[in-house]
Order: sequence, then structure tokens, then C-alpha cells
Amino acid sequence: MTPTEKLAILDWLSAAALSGADEEALVAGFCQMLAGAGLALRRVLVGSDTLHPVVEGYTVEWRHDRPVRHVVYDRQAMRDAQERWLASPIYHLMTSGDAVLRCRLAAGEGADRFPVLADLRAEGMTDFVAYQTRFGDGAALGEMNALYSSWATDRPGGFDDGEVAALAELVPHLVHAYRSAAAGRIADTLVVTYLGRDPGRRVLKGHIERGVAEARRTVIWLSDLKGFTRIADTVPADRLMALLNDYQECLVAAVDGAGGQVLKFMGDGLLAIFDMHGEGHGGGDSPAPADPALACRQALDAADRAVADIAALTARRADSAAPVTGFYLGLHVGDVLYGNIGSPERLDFTVIGPAVNEASRIAGMCRALDRDVVLSAAFAEAAGPERARLVSLGRYALRGVRLPQELFTLDPEAH
Repeated sequence: MTPTEKLAILDWLSAAALSGADEEALVAGFCQMLAGAGLALRRVLVGSDTLHPVVEGYTVEWRHDRPVRHVVYDRQAMRDAQERWLASPIYHLMTSGDAVLRCRLAAGEGADRFPVLADLRAEGMTDFVAYQTRFGDGAALGEMNALYSSWATDRPGGFDDGEVAALAELVPHLVHAYRSAAAGRIADTLVVTYLGRDPGRRVLKGHIERGVAEARRTVIWLSDLKGFTRIADTVPADRLMALLNDYQECLVAAVDGAGGQVLKFMGDGLLAIFDMHGEGHGGGDSPAPADPALACRQALDAADRAVADIAALTARRADSAAPVTGFYLGLHVGDVLYGNIGSPERLDFTVIGPAVNEASRIAGMCRALDRDVVLSAAFAEAAGPERARLVSLGRYALRGVRLPQELFTLDPEAH
């Protein structure tokens, strides 16, 4: 490989990274340029650990005759493949601290020690080189403190010394670009996971000024679990966490699936909104026309799904003698302030206002009225045709709310 060809590869890699290319595009383009420079690559694998609540790692696989493939390994999948992982070249590099491993597959090197190399040799591969490229402490992203790559050829005689030297020189540049792309993906994942889909993406777009909030009219969802304080006093911590995660997973899936935004967890409680302008309507940052009936329908669909999914979950947990519970839900429509609230050191992207307080009072009526779901008069008024799915519970005085109001629940027949 000539110096001019190497420089062209580095120029392309730099431009691709600066343009925001993802990991798949970086690996695919890098491998294609190496192949175009005469390197007889047949199979390349690049991967690393990551920083994610449920995903252990990512790999990108390139083959000369197939589309590039991005594989996600969750923590359970890694546990299921533990035996093969412990007998892999990458695990060897990780535990030995070696920076490089080369096995001349045509001569049988490594095939008896690493099952994946026996597989590659059976495919006709003749040579294999793997690299561990470690990051400094300041560049690590959680458990992502190194990038691992492997390079295989089926050319008779394998890689020559000049090709191995070229890989050793160029791979760190790929690692640098790959890490940059991974950092962007990790940042997006974390802010969406911890802040919510819409707040997280707003933060990444720079909407982070303290005290800046916008007025919105939304459906407010406030739910909590039945008898959670009592359960917490009687159930071991590990079983309590499992219960909380199982039930909140049902509720979050219901809200997300119907188009809502989960904003925060408050112990066993959950705060979410259904925007009356809707997500993805109108294009860009321009608001779409308000559609109260659509937002109410989304909230009711989420409530229906939550009721059904929680019932199914409770039955499954009861069958395994695990502790069970249910949920209470209050739905209200009102004006809120949506934005960054808090101190300079700790901000929260959330909603505030009298309507949120009123929603809390409405949710608190579930227990008194022995109903899983209670909805406000404002919700019923905004629901339009969806009003037919509701049934009145009568008028009630709410603590801290000036006037009594009619409350509603889901009509069992309509449900």
C-alpha cells in the first residue's frame, strides 16, 4: 500500500467522521478503501462494550460479499454465549493485555484454541489479525475503554508484512472515528433514556437554558402503584426492584406506544404528557395545529393498554408466587410550563403549573372512589368523540381546588 493510498484513506475517514457518519458507514467505507488499495480483506469485525442500561456491546461486521451488519448484544445474550465468549480471541486480548494477536489459519494456528478461528478456517480464511486499541482514562465511556477489531483474508499465503504494518498504522485512526460516532449514539441513548424522548432530544439540540420554558396545553398522566409503601415494608429489596421494574415497564410501554412522553419517575409514581400538537406533526420545530381529541384518544389508548398489560403481568407474577400490585391513574387536561427548571447545578426538564397539582389531586381520588382510572371534567370536555368511552362518577370537591368538579372513569362497556 502506497503512502498516497494511505493518505487518501485517512482523508476519507476524517471527512466521514466530521460529517457524522455512523459506525456502520465508517467501517464499511474504511474496509472498501483498504480493499481498493489491494488489501484482500474478506471478513472484518469491529466492536466494543458500550454505556447502555440493557445493551452490553455492539459489533459491526463487514464481509466483501455481503451488506455490512450491525449486531447488538444485550446482557442476557452475552450470558447465554458466555462459553464461546470466554474462548474468543477478543477475550484473550482483553484479559492478557496484548495489543495484537495474529494467527496464520492456513497453518492451523489458533484453530484448536479459538472456536471462531476454526469456523473461519473452514470458510477458507488463511490469515487472521486482531487488535485491542485501548482508550485513555479520560476517553473511556463507561465500560467502553477499548475497541476490538479483527481482520481476515482468504488469500493464499495470507497477509504480507507490509499489509500487517499498514493495518497497525491505520486501525487507530478508524478507532478514533468510531469512538466519536459511538459517543454521539451513547449521548442520544442516555438523554432519551433518562430524560425522555422529546426532552432528551431538545437537550441535545441545545435547549438547556435554565428557566426557559414554553406554555403548552397537554394531557397530564399521573400514575402510581397500589399499596407500594406496604409492599416495600414486607418484600426484600431485590424482589421489590423486580416488581417496580416490571410494572413500570408496562406503564412506560403503554405511554410510549400511544405517543406520549414519560417525563419522570417519582418513587413508584410516573409523570407523562400527551402533547396536543403531537410529536412529529407540522415538521421541524413549527407547532402543528392543536388537536385535543387526538391527545385524549392517545391517553385513553395508553390507559386501556396499561389496564390490560398490568392484568396480564399480575397473573404471570401470581403464578410464580411473586408479589403483585396494580396501579392508579389520573388523567387531566390543562396548561403547563414545559422546560428547564432547577438550580444551575441540577436542572430537570419537566412540566409545572396548577394543572399538574390538580392532576395529582385527581389521581389521589382513585383510592377513595375505588377506581383504577379517574379522569377530570377538563379531559372529558377535550375528548371530543372519545367522550363516549367515559362514564361519570359524579361531582367531588378536590383538596386545594377551588370548585367541585365532575370526575369520570373508563366505561367498562366501551372499554
